[in-house]
Amino acid sequence: MSKEDEVASICARLAQLEAERGELNQQLERLRSQQAQERVLGRGSSSITADSSAAEKITLFRRLFAGRSDVYPLRWENHNTGKSGYAPACANEWVRGVCGKPQVKCGECPNQAFNALSDSVIANHLRGTDSGRPRGMEFVAGVYPILVDETCWFLAADFDGDDWSTDALAYLQTCRLRAVPAALERSRSGEGGHIWIFFRNQYPPERRDSWAPL
Repeated sequence: MSKEDEVASICARLAQLEAERGELNQQLERLRSQQAQERVLGRGSSSITADSSAAEKITLFRRLFAGRSDVYPLRWENHNTGKSGYAPACANEWVRGVCGKPQVKCGECPNQAFNALSDSVIANHLRGTDSGRPRGMEFVAGVYPILVDETCWFLAADFDGDDWSTDALAYLQTCRLRAVPAALERSRSGEGGHIWIFFRNQYPPERRDSWAPL
């Protein structure tokens, strides 16, 4: 076999492995989501109260806000510029010679080492702190709701502007008229709101005719 043939063979094998990796990631994501759902539905979410254990509360939280478990975003804030946002939690973040931020976007970085979501991450998020971060630095985790198979477990509607409360209440009333359970919360800034609808099953985001709220 010539060197050109060897190179072609290796490239073909790598492509095959990458395809298998993608399929396994999708299968793993589905299984993890199903496990989270079964843990809560097995007990019944109505049995979770303020007196429930931390583990039970974390399980409920992960079931409701179920997203990708192989990666999650963390909130950042630049106190000098006042800018803030979310970026994937990565073991290589700001490592000299490895991390290319801000010139290289996280999604395009060849040295990605994204951290997986865990119960301890959710616990830190609920407390708002992480002992591994500098004192006084708030810990706020986000979620990537679209899974690798392009389905999701919940819907969030965002309301901003001067009339956000009127619009949000009208949306909430429409949900109630259609017997769709929904929850309204005020946004972090206090100048907007979010309405959450949680599904019993996974659905593609565009299949609005197939919503099955909890």
